[in-house]
Amino acid sequence: MMKKLLLFFVLFAGFFAGCESEDQIADQPFVVAFEKRSYDYSRIPQHQTVKLVFSESAKADGFVRIRITTTNAEMGVDFDISDATENHELLIPIYRGQTEAGFVFENLIYPFDSDDKSIKLDIIAIDYPQPSNIQGYTSTLISFERSLGATTAPEIGGPNEGNQVYFDLSSETATQVWRDSWDLGFYCGDEFRVGINGSIYMAVKKLDVTNIDAVTESSVSQYQSQVSVGTFNPDNAAYIDYPSGQISGTAISEISSDNHVYLVNLGYTVGTTTPAPGSVAIAGEARGWRKIKVIREGEGYKLQYAELNSATHQEVSIAKNPAYNFTFFSFNTNSTVNVEPEKDKWDLNFTVFTNIIDGAGSYGYSDFVLNNIKAGIKAYRINVSGSVTYDNFDLADVNDASFQDDQRVIGADWRDVFSGSAYTDRFYVLKDSDGNYYKIRMLAFLNQNGMRGYPKFEYRLLQ
Repeated sequence: MMKKLLLFFVLFAGFFAGCESEDQIADQPFVVAFEKRSYDYSRIPQHQTVKLVFSESAKADGFVRIRITTTNAEMGVDFDISDATENHELLIPIYRGQTEAGFVFENLIYPFDSDDKSIKLDIIAIDYPQPSNIQGYTSTLISFERSLGATTAPEIGGPNEGNQVYFDLSSETATQVWRDSWDLGFYCGDEFRVGINGSIYMAVKKLDVTNIDAVTESSVSQYQSQVSVGTFNPDNAAYIDYPSGQISGTAISEISSDNHVYLVNLGYTVGTTTPAPGSVAIAGEARGWRKIKVIREGEGYKLQYAELNSATHQEVSIAKNPAYNFTFFSFNTNSTVNVEPEKDKWDLNFTVFTNIIDGAGSYGYSDFVLNNIKAGIKAYRINVSGSVTYDNFDLADVNDASFQDDQRVIGADWRDVFSGSAYTDRFYVLKDSDGNYYKIRMLAFLNQNGMRGYPKFEYRLLQ
């Protein structure tokens, strides 16, 4: 219910702005819109509920008239919608007390015989005994084309921000993974590199040792206070992956046939306490330490790892999978684990993040947003001015020379933690792996109770 209310706040904020008196509120029309701008035909194996959302609970019965327009698609052959008329119209009843309505779209061509079919649905009339208005998403498109845009709220888990959420703009798909479910990422591109989990504040230090079994807790104890995030020592930046996201910037050196051993600070579990409104509780218990050594094994990797005082070590072979940025490994399960979607199936990552503060070294940030730079997903920021706004920015305004080789373009600079609001003087342009351009505007990071960890954003396809 709250997501629906948040969606309507975005869609109709301009319409309801300035409503102050009770009489004025009572005079506001009953507004109907589609919940989404578009649906991916290829992701509807059988049925899809298409929702209409209302600006308030219906005070009377009525109906919404919808026009169905098809391209290379035939009703009853390629798709079906119950109760649609012969002239391709649909009457959706409104019942008193409802806050939404809808209908079922049935896909009749799964598996698909072609991808050139589309069905456009337009709200053309509202029959309602009180003033009403068609506003917001007045049409929705069911097609094999990329998403036209949406307003969405990634579920990162509230003020503990326990989830990393990978979001694909073209398909409106979100993938959640528990933040401390993985430790190391083995790069699947041409280079041989290993990344660490900055979302739980991991850190690593190269030791002047090549025999992993020779390392003990006493032999590395002098380093343990240094190999940590948030010490406000600029030197500790050497113990984290460089935050711009370039694969050459991993804290672990490029993997060869005989590498050095590394001391690994495993960071923290996800926090469990509930902080005061406006605050976060990111870090839980310290996860301890490991020693590791990674070497090349053919076209893959061999990982050696152990507790600090262990005289022996475990060993595992890890293969590259070119469909992904990384193959991920967890010390909790002693195995590879699924984390990111395939590299060309996500654009943004909503996560806790280890960044660098100039002059103070590594530092943990919440509410962070990364673009998938390792798959070539780039973005840049637009500052709102008198002539440039989110609403009037179009494809012709895109400047390809402005795209940055940095995954932190959105970062954490989109929100003001003191006011508890998203900045309104900026938005972002992103180019995905298929060459689609999207404009992105961050909207909120608090819920209705003022709690952190509830980001919300909107985006639109530029075409």
